[in-house]
Amino acid sequence: MSASPRLRPALAVLLLAALTACAAQEKPKAVLAADAPLPASVPEGTKLIVGDPPTKVALQLSGEIDKFSFDIEWANLSGGPQTSEAFRADALDVGAVAEIPAIHANWTGLPVKIVASKFRKDPLDHPTYELGVAPGVPVKTLADLRGKKIAYSPGQAQGALVLKVLKRAGLTKQDVTLVELPSTGDIYPNALASRQVDVAPIGGVNIKRYLGKFGRDGATTLRHGLRDDPGHLYVRTVTLQDPAKAAAIREYAAAWARATRWVYEHPKEWIEGYYVKDQGLTAEDGKYLVDLAGEPDIPADWSEAITRNQETIDILAAETGKPKLAAKDLYDLRFQAVGADAIKGGAR
Repeated sequence: MSASPRLRPALAVLLLAALTACAAQEKPKAVLAADAPLPASVPEGTKLIVGDPPTKVALQLSGEIDKFSFDIEWANLSGGPQTSEAFRADALDVGAVAEIPAIHANWTGLPVKIVASKFRKDPLDHPTYELGVAPGVPVKTLADLRGKKIAYSPGQAQGALVLKVLKRAGLTKQDVTLVELPSTGDIYPNALASRQVDVAPIGGVNIKRYLGKFGRDGATTLRHGLRDDPGHLYVRTVTLQDPAKAAAIREYAAAWARATRWVYEHPKEWIEGYYVKDQGLTAEDGKYLVDLAGEPDIPADWSEAITRNQETIDILAAETGKPKLAAKDLYDLRFQAVGADAIKGGAR
């Protein structure tokens, strides 16, 4: 039964008063300012969703996976495209990637921040990628790339590396043919073997397998002589506004650094536990990958890394027409020393 016309104004006033009272009782959610110190402790009930499969295994092998003061839900995903998609769906808090995804995310309207960084102690002796050369293609130096078909993956580390290599060789995109291909799995080695492309950046065990399988047919690889070693944890900027999650991310970044060091110091356990049991590779392939990676470097000062990142941004912006970004704006410097301190035992 509806209220009479005389009662409707009074009921409206009462309803408004009730809603106002409820709103007054609700506490506004705390927002952590971008320049506020990181909270030292993680509140009970905090949870992170983390997409960092190798670190999960390293933490399991080292016995540290159950020592967090918060709950972790592990997401079995990696790489920039998957991570950004999960960020946009509000289904991920922390992602583990190389150099390009944080840049590309900000270009596509997804504000993110880097909260942890690692590199390689001898990056030129331990490159992440080499240039795979198709059987019979005469590429002995970077200058020989002129006129060649080169696999290119925009928004990923391999794509940025191609642009950097061209610049180092004194070439432009107009001097080659860029063939857009995703860089996942065996796509690049197969594209080389079938002569779909002449050159493609290949990494990890694909370098060894490509030469082992097609070397007899004339397949080769070429080292590019550039740094390609960054590894980062990054998160959405909005996530860092939550004090509880910011504290948990700090704790995770410390554990991630310890796990990185543990992997280097326990190669046999890592080969068996990750490469063989988790990834299904042979022990021989695992040893190859451990030797290829070399010793990690987790600096307490990101200044040099930011300078190198700016160079990457400038190259990408010039070649793709994207607006220039300030590299320093991609990093949350509150986390700068967390990893290095963790390795020294100064962080939990």
